[in-house]
Amino acid sequence: MRLSVTIFLALALLGTAGLSHAKAGDLADFNAAVAAASSHNRVAIGYLRTGNTDLASLELDRLRDAWHKLTARFAGHRPDAFDGNPLYPKLFTTVDARLVGADIMLNSGRPKIARQSLIAIREDLHKLRQKSGIVELADCIGDANQAGAALTAYDKPGLDLGKPETDYAVAGKAAIYGHELARCDAMASEAVRKDPEFRRLIDGAQHSLTFVPQAISERDDNLFHRVIGELRAIDNLLSFRFG
Repeated sequence: MRLSVTIFLALALLGTAGLSHAKAGDLADFNAAVAAASSHNRVAIGYLRTGNTDLASLELDRLRDAWHKLTARFAGHRPDAFDGNPLYPKLFTTVDARLVGADIMLNSGRPKIARQSLIAIREDLHKLRQKSGIVELADCIGDANQAGAALTAYDKPGLDLGKPETDYAVAGKAAIYGHELARCDAMASEAVRKDPEFRRLIDGAQHSLTFVPQAISERDDNLFHRVIGELRAIDNLLSFRFG
C-alpha cells in the first residue's frame, strides 16, 4: 500500500512538472512566433520609412503569412501567461484588420498610413505583454526609443546650453536613455548580446552619451548636435533590427 501511494505521488509530481514545462513552452512558442512575425514587420516599417514600397510589399506578404501561422496555432490556444488578459482575444482580429488596412493603403499609394498601421501592430503586442507583466527585448527597445526621443527633442535652435534648467534636463534625459540601453543589454539573450550588430549599436550609443556632459560643461551646442545625430541613427537601427 505504501509503495502504491509512493508511486502515485511520484507520477503526480512528474505530471505536474510536465504540465508546468508545457505551460512555459506555450509562452516560449508564442513569443517565438511573435518574434518571427515581428521581424518582417520591422523590416516593412523600415522600408516604408525610406520609401522602398516594393520591398515593403514583399515583407508585408511575409508578415501576413507568419501572422496567419501564429493565429492558426494560438488564437484558440491561449498560453497560461495571458489568462484573464482581455487584450488577448482582441489581438487577432485587430492585427488582421491592421494588415488589411496596411495592404490597402500601400496599394493605393499611401505608404505613410500603411506604416502607421504596422507600427500600431507593434504597439498592440507591447500592450498585450505589458498587461500580463511580460517584458521582451522588443519592449525594452521601445522604451529606449522613447527615452532617446525625449533626449533628441532638445536638439533644436536656441538650445542655449549653460542655463541650469536646460543643463539639468538634458543631463537627466541622457542618463535615463543610458539606463534604458543598459537594461536592454542586460535582458537580451546571450546570442543577441554577442551579436556584432547589437554590440555595435548598444556600445556606440553608450559611447556617444559620454560626450553629453562635455557638451554641457563647454556649452557646445554644435557638439551636442553631432552627438544627437549619432544617437538618432543608432536609435533607428536598434528599432529596425531588434525593436
